[in-house]
Amino acid sequence: MSGLDVAGAVVRYGDLVAVDGVDLALHSGEIVALLGASGSGKSSLLRGIAGLEPLAAGRVAWDDRDLSAVPVHQRGFGLMFQDGQLFSHLSVAGNIAYGLYREPKPARRPRVEELLSLVGLPGYANRKVSELSGGQAQRVALARSLAPRPRLLLLDEPLSALDRNLREHLVGVLGEVLRTTGTTALYVTHDQDEAFALADRVGVMAEGRMLQLDAPDTLWRRPASRAVAGFLGYEPFLEAAAATGLGLVGADAGELVGIGPAGLVVDAAGVAVPVVGQRYQRGEVLIDVRLPDGQLATVRTAQKHDGAELAVRLDPAGCAVIAADGSAQVGVGLSSPQQVGRRQQPDRVHH
Repeated sequence: MSGLDVAGAVVRYGDLVAVDGVDLALHSGEIVALLGASGSGKSSLLRGIAGLEPLAAGRVAWDDRDLSAVPVHQRGFGLMFQDGQLFSHLSVAGNIAYGLYREPKPARRPRVEELLSLVGLPGYANRKVSELSGGQAQRVALARSLAPRPRLLLLDEPLSALDRNLREHLVGVLGEVLRTTGTTALYVTHDQDEAFALADRVGVMAEGRMLQLDAPDTLWRRPASRAVAGFLGYEPFLEAAAATGLGLVGADAGELVGIGPAGLVVDAAGVAVPVVGQRYQRGEVLIDVRLPDGQLATVRTAQKHDGAELAVRLDPAGCAVIAADGSAQVGVGLSSPQQVGRRQQPDRVHH
């Protein structure tokens, strides 16, 4: 295939298996994000692809060429990390031009200016690195990574050290730059919103294994297992009978219904449940309620609720049904008397 092909990759640190038989393919120009908790193996997989960690088993290839014996600096891959790793003794232009040593000198300056414009920092060529903000430094690091036109850019938590507002802004900049340049990229992050906003496909890893790799909308609407659904924020999980009691029709005995962030809604005709607490979060009120089966769940509303009880129901568009064999369906075959055939957008930002 044209692009990256990872087959059966295993990365070990002594007796610890950090990556356990992962298969992954990226087509030219595609952006794939890897999600997972700390220790899930996502960064170890990236380092194995880069050649920074040896593979204990498996294969990494580009355009069907095995890279096992190819050193890091000859793989044609770019790397960008959390701290940017800029050279403090060089100017902004000097940092960006660092990887252009193979280019003729007259071609370097135009390339630097082109990239500074692309990342939104025109006129910054002569600035000192010490004069840059955190967001500006990461833009310079991105420009430096792209300068030699890598065939694959590997990004390991590049925005995690920045505050939320800046991350949300820069993930848009990053996506625009990667697509404008047609760069094939593998992006490792723990932030689901970053992954869903940026990537063409998103993978979820746990314990060194790839649990699911799909387009963002498919991953959100059809998580392949309870582990994936739980990681994405579906909770709690109800038995089919309990879900039916909350107005959801279509789940069978033996199946579990995962409640997504928008899966439990206020409805005057719904089931009255006790309110156990509420809190504000970024323009919303999150009301914690106790469901009839005793589990706690959260309802997102626009305003505070003053009563001791709240009438709620399940919205089929915001719930995932996890089958006994681990497969899942979202909104398929599910309905409620108040809402048949209606579907909401997932509570995630997609590009």
